[in-house]
Amino acid sequence: MFASRVGPSLSSLASARATALSLSSSLARPLLIHPTTTRAAASSFWRTLSSTSSTRQESTTPPSNTTSRNWRGMAQEDISRYLRQTHDRVFEDNKAWAAEQRSKDPDFFAKISAGQNPEYLWIGCSDSRIPAEQITGLQPGDAFVHRNIANLVCNTDLNAMSVITYAVEHLQVKHIVVCGHYGCGGVKAAMANKDLGILNPWLRNIRDVYRLHEKELDAIADESQRYDRLVELNVIEQVRNVVKTASVQKSYAQNRFPIVHGWVFGLHDGLLKDLEIDFEQILRDIQKIYNLTEN
Repeated sequence: MFASRVGPSLSSLASARATALSLSSSLARPLLIHPTTTRAAASSFWRTLSSTSSTRQESTTPPSNTTSRNWRGMAQEDISRYLRQTHDRVFEDNKAWAAEQRSKDPDFFAKISAGQNPEYLWIGCSDSRIPAEQITGLQPGDAFVHRNIANLVCNTDLNAMSVITYAVEHLQVKHIVVCGHYGCGGVKAAMANKDLGILNPWLRNIRDVYRLHEKELDAIADESQRYDRLVELNVIEQVRNVVKTASVQKSYAQNRFPIVHGWVFGLHDGLLKDLEIDFEQILRDIQKIYNLTEN
């Protein structure tokens, strides 16, 4: 059922955590790594560092990727400088962004300070390459966003359930989008025959999706196509889980919204694919067992 070897997976989290702990104990100041750090910014730093630190060539060579062996080979002051630069850059970019918004609309911050009225609830993957607003062109205030590994909607996840309840009952969003993406590391990790520790119970939800669609998936000979299809099926199953919630069922019965959609983002072309899920049919099927519209 599972592939014996897959692409990059979440099993690297353990070694990354160990590296972070090692660094934080050796540095004079706390370890600060901002999630928006880009490979381009890192490469620029390495080039600058190499030109000014000729006495430490072995520790300033731009790394091809960020691994524990690269960090261990660096001098302590170089690590500290890199972390400080990538930290400070976020605040510099924030100031530039705020100034740009004010130049476009002097009342921009007064408007968003007044409250939010988003049209969309976006449930997406935590993958750093798929920021909801950027890939859709949405603006601040347009989308209420929830993200986790592999865009899962689990009824035992109080975080996700709270987000859905608040978005539907209080913000009255009109659309709920579950968006996965091809090449999802969470999906690939779930298919690996490995013990991933604390990730096991979370990724088991994806393995359950495989179990539900085992015949269809096993019939796909090409491994990459099988993973792509599992990404799509995972989105469809999470849409079902959203529809199972009382908040969504009651709101749709009373207001005819929200509509729940399933989309997939393509990293290779930057485009969204609408899986064209029949929301009303799924709702009818689910309510044979999961009807929660009555008090």
